[in-house]
Formats: sequence, structure tokens, C-alpha cells
Amino acid sequence: MKNHFYLSADEGVNSIPNNPCSVIDFQTVRLSKGATHKASSGDREILAVVLGGKVAVTVGDVAFSSVGGRPNVFSGKPHSVYIPRGHDYTFTALTNVEIAMPSAPSDLDTDPYMIAPDQVAAGRWGAANFGRNFHQILTETAQPDLPASRLIVGETYTPSGNWSTYPPHRHKNDNLPAEAQHEEGYYFRVNPSDGFGISRMYTDEGYEENFTIREHGMQMMPEGYHTVVSAPGYTTYYLWFLGGVGRTQGAVDDPNVGWVNRTVSMLRDLGH
Repeated sequence: MKNHFYLSADEGVNSIPNNPCSVIDFQTVRLSKGATHKASSGDREILAVVLGGKVAVTVGDVAFSSVGGRPNVFSGKPHSVYIPRGHDYTFTALTNVEIAMPSAPSDLDTDPYMIAPDQVAAGRWGAANFGRNFHQILTETAQPDLPASRLIVGETYTPSGNWSTYPPHRHKNDNLPAEAQHEEGYYFRVNPSDGFGISRMYTDEGYEENFTIREHGMQMMPEGYHTVVSAPGYTTYYLWFLGGVGRTQGAVDDPNVGWVNRTVSMLRDLGH
């Protein structure tokens, strides 16, 4: 089954055309000012991440009157709303708005909640030409007090000419603390929007795919090592979301290039 594709950017709900993953799923909702979208979470938990614009969100009988504010993903930290399983929800666009909606099966009964920008952890991973910036939106390490069943969600910004998720890693086997069993999805945007990057995914068994990142590109990864590079002159963004066994993250680097991680401290000491 094809693991990569370009998502529609039409008004309304935009779903992935096929899904090679068994746990995680994804869609976006785009609404013009004043438009409304209603749906139910069913047996899944959803994190509604506002990519740009403002929206009023009602989940069951809980109302969040104004969620969002950044004009686009390249302009600050996001607002998000956690939608538990078994809840009807409504979006009412206060401006033109775009919302990303990663989801996963859930057995957790909890109240809906909003994640404000000041709750989102930010920092830099890597160094030199594999340095990249991140937002941790809903993770066990950065937001330990926020309940979730399976979802792990964040954002990465890969600068012009740089690599991210490097060295390439996988999270295939349930073998903590060395490795967690998680599927992962990437939803891409590019700045300027006519640019591109490359996302590579490959397995120990010899499967490989190299996907050209453009606006609204998607890569769903049930397994495999993965890494991303931005073309010079362009910044790539991706919303990353994981789901599988538990919410503790653990990854194994590609053994052929894992040594690169040992250079990070030295490169940072040199100011890179």
C-alpha cells in the first residue's frame, strides 16, 4: 500500500486517501469564517491542532470560545484541543481556519481540554546541518499531566538545507527502554510554499521510499527508519504524530549512521 500522498486543501474535511497504518489516522478541516463543522470522535481520541486562524470549539458540553491565533504554522506555537473518545464536537470558524486532526484508538474516558501555546515545549534537536527546531504539543515527557491514551504529537521545523530526524531512527518493536512500538505520520508544509524537501523511509528488509515534500504532503509510516531534508532556501514544517503501545517514546538509530549522534555535543561546543 502506498505510504505517501498529497492531501487536498479543499474547504471542509480532507482525509488521507488510504492508510497503511493500523493505529493512527489523520485529516484536516478547513473552514471559511462563519462556517461550522460537526462530527463525533467515536472510539478514537483526537488532537485538534490549529494550524492557522481562530475557531470556537465545543466538545460535548464543554466550550472553548476562541482557540488559535497564529496566522500559519511558521508563526509561533499552536493552540490545540484534546477531544476524548465518545464525544460529539463542533468547530465554528471565527476567521478562516485550518485544523489538523491526528487520531488513535482510545480506552480512556477523560474530559476535553485545551493546550495553550505556553504549555507547548520548544527547543532544538541535533546540531550543525542536522539541527532543527521542535514543538512538543502532547508528549509524555513535556506534558506529563495531560491525559491521553495513545497519541503523541509535536511539530518540527527543518531549516534551509538541513536534515531532521537524523540520524534516521525507527520505533518498530515493543522493547522499552531501548525501543517503543509506534506508528508515525508526518504532515508537511513548506516556506516559501513553492519549495520542496525530501522525506526518506526505509526498512532493514530492503524497502525504501523517497518522497518529495511539498505543501500538504503526507507520509504514513507503520515501520521503518525515517529522515527529512529541506532544499536550500526553504524551511519544511511537519506535524508529527505517533500511536502504538503506550506513550513512552523510544527509538533505535540506523546502526550504519547512528555514530553521528555522538558528534552533537562537540558541534554545539563549537557553536554549530
